[in-house]
Amino acid sequence: MPNSSDPIFHCPIGGTLEVIAGRWKPEIIWNLQEGPMRFNELKRRIGTVSQKMLTQQLRELIRDGLVIRTQFAEIPPRVEYEQTDLAKSLTPVFEALINWSDAHGGAVAQNRANYDRE
Repeated sequence: MPNSSDPIFHCPIGGTLEVIAGRWKPEIIWNLQEGPMRFNELKRRIGTVSQKMLTQQLRELIRDGLVIRTQFAEIPPRVEYEQTDLAKSLTPVFEALINWSDAHGGAVAQNRANYDRE
């Protein structure tokens, strides 16, 4: 994973978000903390994600070293996805986001409601 001093990232937060942000990436990482999962199990847990989008997001997470894809030599073939240590290192970040949401989610919802009334 590139670090914040790499010239391709103009902002250290932007560099991190480039790796973990995506409509489904946080949910994928969050769900995989429970252990390895097969594709369909992960899809069921997330719910509204399409097969194509889940595949794309998983490929990007694998590319960036946050998810491992293991194919087992069985018939029928079995594939599992799991977090890497790199992904596990994001747990405090996700916990901080949950705490922020718990503390400020109501204010955001109120601001959205006020904005929509204008």
